[in-house]
Amino acid sequence: MTTPFMPVNASCQCGQVSYVLRKPPVNVLACHCQECQKLSTSPFSVTVIVAAADIEFSGEMREWERQSESGNRNIACFCLGCGNRIYHYDPADDGMVRLKLKPVGLDDCLMLKPTVHLWVSEKQPWYEIPEGVEMFQKQPY
Repeated sequence: MTTPFMPVNASCQCGQVSYVLRKPPVNVLACHCQECQKLSTSPFSVTVIVAAADIEFSGEMREWERQSESGNRNIACFCLGCGNRIYHYDPADDGMVRLKLKPVGLDDCLMLKPTVHLWVSEKQPWYEIPEGVEMFQKQPY
């Protein structure tokens, strides 16, 4: 996979919240759980895992929290203006951020191609996961 020109810039729909990503993602996941299906209004949600030190956010956000099946806290940060989900984090793992907002205008979208599919136990039956991609029935970690 080629690395896109860094840094990568992105913003929410209304432009009030933006970020600068200075290094490529650590991993890209496709989550098929029912919560992610609700969030994305699609068969899965793409989550880009980045080191918190490699990304800088600007703009006012609000947080919403839920507990995952594993007991971990899942805090979602979203724009107050347009409601776009920007990122998720678990306060017990402050070194990583789970980015939800895709950078618009990114020439090399291979950076966003999922390499792992999670929660395939809740996958929509009509969606076919590509061959050779790592899969987990639930959350592996």
